Amino acid sequence: MSRRMPPLNPLHVFEVAARLGGFGRAAGELNVTQSAVSRQIAVLEGFLGVRLFHRERHGATLTEAGRLYAAEINEPFARIAAATARLSDEKVAETLHVRAYATFATRWLIPRLPSFKARYPRLDIRLSNIVRPVDFTRETVDVAIQLGNGQWPGTRSALLLPDVIQPVCSPALAAGLAGGDPALLRTRQLLHSYYRRRDWPDWLAAVDVRDVDVGRGMVFESSVLTYQAAAEGLGIAIGQVLLLKDEIASGRLVTLFDRPVRRDLGLYAVWPLDRPPSRKLDLFLAWLEAEAGHAASAEPAGAAG
Repeated sequence: MSRRMPPLNPLHVFEVAARLGGFGRAAGELNVTQSAVSRQIAVLEGFLGVRLFHRERHGATLTEAGRLYAAEINEPFARIAAATARLSDEKVAETLHVRAYATFATRWLIPRLPSFKARYPRLDIRLSNIVRPVDFTRETVDVAIQLGNGQWPGTRSALLLPDVIQPVCSPALAAGLAGGDPALLRTRQLLHSYYRRRDWPDWLAAVDVRDVDVGRGMVFESSVLTYQAAAEGLGIAIGQVLLLKDEIASGRLVTLFDRPVRRDLGLYAVWPLDRPPSRKLDLFLAWLEAEAGHAASAEPAGAAG
């Protein structure tokens, strides 16, 4: 019996629209009109007999069925892209300059790089970390990992990880927070990362806890230092929980209050529009998006917006 396969072009259009979060961005990546994207997705919906997107006045959003379908097909498309790029240029021997935050680099990217090097042994990575956004007009960076809404002038971007935050601390401190009431934070030492000073106010507002003085507590230059301080028992930090899986799994850090909050931001791969096509960049992006697809399945189920 032959397999019942959907039409591949509409399926590709749907995968792009789901991954980029709407018809407009998909149209930009595919170099077609937004109405053409809508028509292709309508063809797929007709084939499946299921509504995949809610069409609304201010844009299109995935239905629950669409979200589940997108999660299933994302990895196969990323693997096809990676295989195609690899087959097209097996002899690549270049260096790719990647800019990433220290926390993302140490907690997420570097532990995965061995698999990239095993697949592409002739492609070297030069990894640097600076907090400010990359100016691609002045710097030779090929791709950057940046926190934001995916919109930077003169660039394209792909969402890797949503920004999910939650208080974390050492097991010893967690033991003293009996009852799990976030109001207990009013009397506890807070830890802050200098470049993520909005994390505490945003989390407290999302869980409707007031009268916590977010101006007090220790401040550290980076999130890496902040999480180290939390693990050593110096206080309670706001953790990017998708980057702290190992620390949480090992028990070195403990999440508090069972209230993860997903902000309207994410960690994006960002690259410039005005440079010539780059096989080394295509290889890296395809691999990066495939890895991110694996990680996204581990997002806390209870994350609130």
